[in-house]
This record gives sequence, C-alpha cells and structure tokens, in this order.
Amino acid sequence: MRFLKSDSRLIGVLLVLAITQLVGWGTIGLPAIVGRDLAADLGMSLPAVFAGTSVLYVAMGLCAPWLAKSFARHGARPIMMIGTVVTAPGFVLLSLAREPMLYFTAWIVLGIAGSATLSTGAYIMLNEVAGRQAKSAIGALMLVTGLSNSIFWPATSFLSSHLGWRGTCLVYAATTLLVSLPLYAFAAPRRRGADSDGGAPAEPVEPAIARSTFRLVVAAITLNAFVNFGVSAILIELLRAEGLAPAQAIAFGSMLGVIQVSARGLDFLGGGRWDGITTGLVAGTALPVAMLLLMISEGTTWAVAVFILLYGAGSGAMAVARATIPLVFYDQAEFAKAMSMIALPLNLASAISPPLLVGLLTEFGSRAALGLTFVCSCATVLILVLLGRRRPRTAAAALT
Repeated sequence: MRFLKSDSRLIGVLLVLAITQLVGWGTIGLPAIVGRDLAADLGMSLPAVFAGTSVLYVAMGLCAPWLAKSFARHGARPIMMIGTVVTAPGFVLLSLAREPMLYFTAWIVLGIAGSATLSTGAYIMLNEVAGRQAKSAIGALMLVTGLSNSIFWPATSFLSSHLGWRGTCLVYAATTLLVSLPLYAFAAPRRRGADSDGGAPAEPVEPAIARSTFRLVVAAITLNAFVNFGVSAILIELLRAEGLAPAQAIAFGSMLGVIQVSARGLDFLGGGRWDGITTGLVAGTALPVAMLLLMISEGTTWAVAVFILLYGAGSGAMAVARATIPLVFYDQAEFAKAMSMIALPLNLASAISPPLLVGLLTEFGSRAALGLTFVCSCATVLILVLLGRRRPRTAAAALT
C-alpha cells in the first residue's frame, strides 16, 4: 500500500476510475432488476431479455482488438471519453425499444462503448500512471468495482419504481454524460509522453513475447473467465439443483459478493509481494476443489457453505489475476495492446458460458455443469504452472 501514501496523481486517477467503473458496470446490470418488466413490455421471454448482456459481451470482445492501436498510440483517456459519449445513445436506444430488434441493437451500442470504457481501458490507464505498482492499483480498483451491483441494484429498483425502466435508462444516459464524461475530461490524467501529434502508426499489435507464451496467457484468462462468469450467473439455480430451498439458495448466494471482495482485499494488502501468476495459482487451486466438493457432497449444508467460501475466495482473487497476469510479461507500451487482444476471447467466453452452463444444468443436471467447470479450472491451474516457468527473469527477481 506504499503507493497510496506517495503518489497523489495515482490516488486521483483511482478515484476517477472508481466512480466511472461503478457507473459503467452498475448501469448495464439493469436487466437483473427490471428483466421481467422488459420481457412484458417487449413481448420477449426472460432468457431472451438476459441475452442482451451476452450480446454486449460479444460486441465488447469483437471491438477490443480494433482499439488496441488506439490505446497504445493515444493512451486510455481519450478513448474512454469517446466510449462514454457512445454509451449515452445506447441507453437512449434501450429506452425507446418496443421490439427485440431495437433492444439488441441498443446492447450492441453499449458493448461497443464498453470495449472502450469498461475494465480494459481502466487497467490500461492505471498501468500508464502506476507503472510497476499497477498490480496493487488494479487490486485497489477492484475492491470498489466489486460493489457495483450492491450499489446499483437498489438504485435501479428505486428509479424503476418511480420512473419505469425506460425512465431509468434515460437517467443512466444522463449520468454517463454528466458524471463520467467530465471526470475523464477534467480529472483523469493525460498520459505522460503520449503522442499528441498523430505521428507514425503504432507497431504491429502482436505482443513482443513468444507466441506460445501469449497463447498460454490467453488460454488461462479465457478458461477462468468462462468458469467465473458462468458459475456466478447460474449460482442460485445451481444451488437449487443441489436440493436447497429457494430461500436457502438466495441466502448462500448473497454471501458470494462479500467473500469475493474480501479475497481481493487480501490480495491488495499483499502489495507487490507476489505477481498475478502467483495470485492465480493460489486462487485457481481453490476452484476445482470447490467444484469437486459440491459434486461429491450431495448438497449437504456444510458442503455448500464450504463451496461458497472456496469459490467466492478463488473467483474473487482470480478476477485480480486475470487483469494482472499480463503485467508479468509486458512493459507499459505493450500492456495496452495485449489487454485489448485478450479482451476478445475473454468477453466471448463471458457471453457463452452462462447459456451453455444453464443448458447443461437443465438438460443433464448439476453434475454436468460442475464437471465442465472442474475440467476448465484444472486446465487453468496447469497453464498457470507453465506460465510460472516462463516468468521473465526480471519479474522473477522482483519476487525474491
């Protein structure tokens, strides 16, 4: 936590990103609260309404590689400002939707904007400012963004009860323009040494490490995203399939966010004592243990409690690892390119996993869904072991 005491510039950008990322992630969580109202008004099924979020992740993933050169050339600030401007029309389109076509179009627009503003851009900005302290800075940001649903779900419920879901969308469009955009424009720092003259194009986007190492980084991050996003999305239904009553499933599920944030806090307190690979190895090992325990326990209460503890701690810390593993291999310039490239498979996995796992859960039962996530979690750990052996000498020396 030394950087919090010594770098006022970093504290400032953390405050900016804490607010803007809370707004960004919190507002797109709108279907979780008003999904049934959306379904009734638009004549859609509830699963189709929630597919809007999958469309958002696909759009984010497809757009991210196109932004790689822009992030590397101009820095995060101008790209995030443009993305914020694009977010507002997305919410306006959503408020005007009367049928599925415009509804999904709105989510495409929000996904295009999100590729510039959500997570990837924030991590790139922190790396520009924090340098070697970026891992701690990203961990600090995640402590706050992990609370986005806790803050915005009640806000969405309150607004929709007074303004309806369409009015809530308009409020969120105004929030991005009146809160997030001014923060990026006037409070976020410009990148030091950024090219302002629009000089020669950036070098090719592919990171300057061995292709096999880059593929391993992508595979580890993508497999873990598949598990984390999928299990978190179907958690309540998974627990009900294990025999828990609805009230019990919700009670256990409500513990997940607190445990995830707590795990991120422990990693943050560790400061620079370990890197993203070490965090991933420790946290990642907890996930297959959690899946295996739930598979063999027949849904007993104590096993479910231990599962929630292990899965919550593992998935919370792995979220930090997904963002910081690339810091082990890339310098400041290449980090922006790498994160933009990784965002494509990561977001596609995030979009595919919930419907795939809920399909397995519905058709074949909880063992099928848990079995697939167990295999993916084990594969993630094995890949992280390989990446640990390929850790650059300078990174390895920094840990000793």
